[in-house]
Amino acid sequence: MSQQPSFARTAPVFFQRLREVTESYFKENNISKTGDYRLYLKTGILLVALAALYAVLVFFTPAAWWVSLLLCAVMGVVVASVGFNVMHDGAHGSYSRRKWVNEAMAHSLNLLGGNAYLWKLKHNENHHTFTNVEGMDDDIDIKPWIRVHEGQKRYWFHRFQHIYSLFLYGTTYLFWIFFNDLRKYFTSKVADGTPMRPMGIKDHLVFWGSKLFYIGLFIVLPMLKLGVLPVLAGYGVMVFVAGVVISVVFQLAHVVEHAEFVHPPSDGHLIESEWAVHQVETTANFATRNRIWNWLFGGLNFQIEHHLFPRISHVHYPALSVRLRQVCAEFGVEYREFPTLRSALRSHLAHLRRVGMA
Repeated sequence: MSQQPSFARTAPVFFQRLREVTESYFKENNISKTGDYRLYLKTGILLVALAALYAVLVFFTPAAWWVSLLLCAVMGVVVASVGFNVMHDGAHGSYSRRKWVNEAMAHSLNLLGGNAYLWKLKHNENHHTFTNVEGMDDDIDIKPWIRVHEGQKRYWFHRFQHIYSLFLYGTTYLFWIFFNDLRKYFTSKVADGTPMRPMGIKDHLVFWGSKLFYIGLFIVLPMLKLGVLPVLAGYGVMVFVAGVVISVVFQLAHVVEHAEFVHPPSDGHLIESEWAVHQVETTANFATRNRIWNWLFGGLNFQIEHHLFPRISHVHYPALSVRLRQVCAEFGVEYREFPTLRSALRSHLAHLRRVGMA
C-alpha cells in the first residue's frame, strides 16, 4: 500500500491565527457555530418544495408535457440545493448541536439516491484533508473524460473538454447513484489510494435499503402512474440538471485558473505547505455577494471558509469571510475569489481548455 501524503511539519501559525479570529467572532456575538433559524427555515422550504414538485408531477401531472419537463428541471435544482444546504451541513456535523439531528439531515442524501456513509469517507476525510491531491481527492478523479491537471494522463479528446464538460457534468449525478457508490461498495476503496473502512451490518442494510427505496420512489412508482417513457424523460431531465448544478458548484471551488494541484509519487510525498495554507491555495470563492446563489448553494460559494472550518454552519460564512480575508492578507496567502458565477465558470472552462491542450 502506498504511503499517504503528509503536510509540512511546521508550526501552524497561520491556522492558529485563523482559529483565533474565528473563535472571537462567536464569543463576541454569543452565538453557536451550528445552524440557526435561517438554516431550519431553509430546510423546511426546500423539503416542502421537493415534496410538492413530486406530488404535482406524479399525482397531478400537468397536461402540457413541456410544463412537466420544466418542473422536472426545477426539481433538479431543488434536489441539488437540499444536498448543498441540508445534507452537507448535517454530514459535517454543523447543522445542529445534537448528533442525531446531524445524522438525520446527512441521511437526506440516502433519500435522494446517494449514501451518507460513503459520502463522509469520500468528502469529509479525503477531499477536505487532501484537497486537489491526485490519488486522494476523489472529486478531481473524472478520468479519463476530464483532465483536471497536468499530472493526469492526456488523451486526444481532452482538447475539446472545455466544450463537452458541462454536458458530461449532467451525467454525474446518475453515475454517482448507480455506479460510483456501487464501485466503492464492492471494491472497498474510497479513492485510488484509500481503502474503505469496513461497513457494519446496519451500514449494509441502509445502503441497499435506501437504494431500493429511491428506485421505488423516483422510478417504479412514477412509471406505474405515468408509464415508462414519460418517466424516463422527466427523470432524465431532473438528474441532468441536478448533475450540472452539483458539478459546477464543486468544480468552481477547486478547478479554476491558478488553483494548486499536488501529484505525489506512488511512494508518498511531503506537501510543502501547512494544511491551512494548502486549503486556501487549492480553493476559490465565487459570487459571495449574490444573495440568491448564497441561499441556493448553502454557502459552498464561500468554499475557503468551509474548507478551513467545515464544522461551522454555512450560515456564518458571510460574516467570517471578512475576518479570514484579513488574516490571509496578514500572512501573504492569496485569498482567491471570483466576483460572479459567470467569471468563475469562465475561469473553470479556461483552465480545462489549457490543461486539455497542454
